[in-house]
Amino acid sequence: MTNKPLNVGVIGGSKGAFIIHAQQRAVHFDGTRRVVAAALSSNSKLAVEQAAEWPFPIKGYASYDEMIAANRTLPEDQKLDYIVIVTPNNVHYDPAVKAMKAGIAVFCEKPLCLNLKEANDLVKTARKLNVPFGVAHTYLGYWTSRLSRYIVRSGFLGEIRWVDSYYVQGWLATKLETTGHRQAAWRADPKRTGVSNCGGDIGTHALMQLRYVTGLELTDVSAHLEKMVAGRRLDDHFTAYCKLNNGGRALVRASQICIGQKNGLGIIIAGAKGTLEWKQEEPEQLTIYLPNQPDRIYWRGAVTPGDGFLPQNMPADLLAEPTIPVGHPEGFHDAFARLHRCFENDVRRWKARKKFNCDGSKYANVEDGRMGIAFLETCVKSGMSNAKWAKFPRF
Repeated sequence: MTNKPLNVGVIGGSKGAFIIHAQQRAVHFDGTRRVVAAALSSNSKLAVEQAAEWPFPIKGYASYDEMIAANRTLPEDQKLDYIVIVTPNNVHYDPAVKAMKAGIAVFCEKPLCLNLKEANDLVKTARKLNVPFGVAHTYLGYWTSRLSRYIVRSGFLGEIRWVDSYYVQGWLATKLETTGHRQAAWRADPKRTGVSNCGGDIGTHALMQLRYVTGLELTDVSAHLEKMVAGRRLDDHFTAYCKLNNGGRALVRASQICIGQKNGLGIIIAGAKGTLEWKQEEPEQLTIYLPNQPDRIYWRGAVTPGDGFLPQNMPADLLAEPTIPVGHPEGFHDAFARLHRCFENDVRRWKARKKFNCDGSKYANVEDGRMGIAFLETCVKSGMSNAKWAKFPRF
């Protein structure tokens, strides 16, 4: 496979957007990927003007349709290898489908799209065309998330009885969407966000953390989608009690109205032999609680195989993943970069016509994205029937 940096195109990310800064930094993190083109806004004039003001030279396009169409006639070494979609939710589906049909891999912000109909079509298209498709569930990129996955899925905690997966924020404790705040405005708009604000924006992160770490799936949900701020059209407080496919139970909860809270994503996994606890705001460590033993704190970069809990034969690729020594904290940007690094590997294999995984073990894939949308629609169904149990769809 060639060592030429992959060419990346961006859709969305005009001024005032937050996530584009993390995404473009993650793209450039390793020097093996680079943003070369963008359609930054639905306003064609702004899209071109803002591309000209990008921190480094890129080709600006008036629309994503123009960018995808132009890609067909570019020399091979200038063509886009993948696109990053960072638009509001209602502009995920169309560019993703068009990119895949044009032979371009897709890395899309979450939630995947607006509804299950769109999600099913994205899965069908990605499978039919055999195109790598990643979904930006950032927190899977923390090394401690991957260690958590290894511990739980290896059975070291025993059968999982209970999971509390949560994401708590406070930034929407007032009606910020009426003040001209762009990020709040589109999230509060059902036409651009879909059926759920809080559940879609951060509840899907809590769900993905549960599924990624434990390997368990939901079978039934009993949900409340609540509007704590008067006059708001979509939920700002989200709670789902869940039955798991191993017989266990889980709580997937999210809130955006808890004053003082920042980005409090965390998970507690209780098994028959012990409990694991991990917090996104303390991402360099996880804690294991075992009966009648001192708490075990595992730090990224300082894990000792064969310590009496972890086995001697831990996976070499897992132990090799940390990029800097313990005590020099990795963080949000490192997590994002790890996702892009793994996605790049699949894109390079795909372009070389080799088998690629895209199996959800290194980053969320299109099937994971569909599970998030199915979760939201099932929770809405339950919430509209006074939190009656609703069956989770099977795929």
